[in-house]
Amino acid sequence: MNAVAAHRPPTEEADHDLLRRTLAARVYEVARETALESAPLLSARLGQRVLLKREDQQPVFSFKLRGAYNKMVGLDAAQRARGVIAASAGNHAQGVALAAAKLGLRAVIVMPVTAPQVKIDAVRRLGGAWVEVVLAGDSYSDAQAEAARLEQQHGYTFVHPFDDPAVIAGQATVGMEILRQHPGPLHAVFVPVGGGGLLAGVAAYIKALRPEVKVIGVQTVDSDAMAQSLEQGERVTLDEVGLFADGTAVKRVGAETFALCQRHVDAMLRVDTDAICAAIRDVFQETRSVPEPSGALALAGLKQYAATHQLDDATLVAIVSGANLNFDRLRFVAERAEVGEQREAVFAVTIPEERGSFRRFCATLGQRSITEFNYRIGDAASAHIFVGIQIRQRDEREALTAAFAAEGFGVLDLTDDELAKLHLRHMIGGRSPLAHDELLYRFEFPERPGALTRFLGHMHPDWNISLFHYRNHGADYGRILVGIQVPAGERAMFEQFLAQLGYPCRDESGNPAYRLLLREASP
Repeated sequence: MNAVAAHRPPTEEADHDLLRRTLAARVYEVARETALESAPLLSARLGQRVLLKREDQQPVFSFKLRGAYNKMVGLDAAQRARGVIAASAGNHAQGVALAAAKLGLRAVIVMPVTAPQVKIDAVRRLGGAWVEVVLAGDSYSDAQAEAARLEQQHGYTFVHPFDDPAVIAGQATVGMEILRQHPGPLHAVFVPVGGGGLLAGVAAYIKALRPEVKVIGVQTVDSDAMAQSLEQGERVTLDEVGLFADGTAVKRVGAETFALCQRHVDAMLRVDTDAICAAIRDVFQETRSVPEPSGALALAGLKQYAATHQLDDATLVAIVSGANLNFDRLRFVAERAEVGEQREAVFAVTIPEERGSFRRFCATLGQRSITEFNYRIGDAASAHIFVGIQIRQRDEREALTAAFAAEGFGVLDLTDDELAKLHLRHMIGGRSPLAHDELLYRFEFPERPGALTRFLGHMHPDWNISLFHYRNHGADYGRILVGIQVPAGERAMFEQFLAQLGYPCRDESGNPAYRLLLREASP
């Protein structure tokens, strides 16, 4: 665990007030009681009973409408007449928009320009004529500053996304439902944390009724304002926040939420992007729903906790807090999930640029499935290969490293290297003066374990491979791009080889993009 809350003597009056507010919260005029579902695949893998609290099933695909509506339905006539303003990265904005339309209130909602378009569009759709969207700044904190300025200018009532007793009470109803739905033994509840409204409310409610149940907050390593604040005993303001999990990208937690978390939260965990991507995939495999990064945050923490603690068939609950994911992020999530689950190892391997070394490299891989393969000839003495390999457990990385070294290959394990995973894997290539007599072909082959290795085994040993790119995208057919150096006098023999190879292929040697970016100009 990365941070443990220093518990203070409880402020009984404040806690009792929050409990009363929670029990009286009017969230069910717009929200629904969401399911607490078993996750059998994860339970079997982790050896614990894992339950998912499905807040992604709400009408706005997030828990946030609970607190927003509970705040707005309690406004007096004068406040309603002036209208409300809110700042949000997206999910709170949707809750405010739905509440505004339901109650007939004018609402101005300030969102950071980095908010996913799916959330911006949803806010406008849910609020209709009652809502005006203003885009300002790169993070929630930037949007909050603009909202504060407009609040002063126009006299709006500010609907805070987390630091308001009515909002916290609305979010606390998630904890109320968990205890009602699972009255049996419960080891811990894992909660995603941004500004702390959900964590504070759930923790305060659960500790009031079931103090033996652990409540554990989960944050990203680059947006950990609550974890740092609890560690230092005072609220910390982050200079920057990571935006992958945009729903929890908050630079400073609330005063109310911080005080409640100090009293009631047992611990905080930090997880990285790869772990979140793996958790997104886990939720999909269990439910066929795709949570947003912040929505899978709690499950990523639950998995980390289960891996580092000795538990005996414990019941663990993760709140799946939202599912407002931009579709264009799915490719990134899919690529990083394998690494996050420690099912893919990524290496840079250096082999001699000589006939037969490529075949020895493939033999070293054995029957393991290759997830990615990038190579471009560039040096007369050695070849540098970027390769992704599917593994079953982490110690296979060490075994592969030793196997490459035993063959005399230089090897660098890049599995945990952010630069390599984000950028370098896509930048291997370019023009090469050594790529003379190069033909460029695209091949297809049925995608199954060991298929790429078998394809490589069929390549003719007399012609040098000067370029190779392959990435397993989970399709029925694998697609590779190969550069092969074939002297002009051997082209007829090469055509015969292609016919005997038996794989569908297409000559791309005349492709204009290839000639512009990869092929040396003719002398």
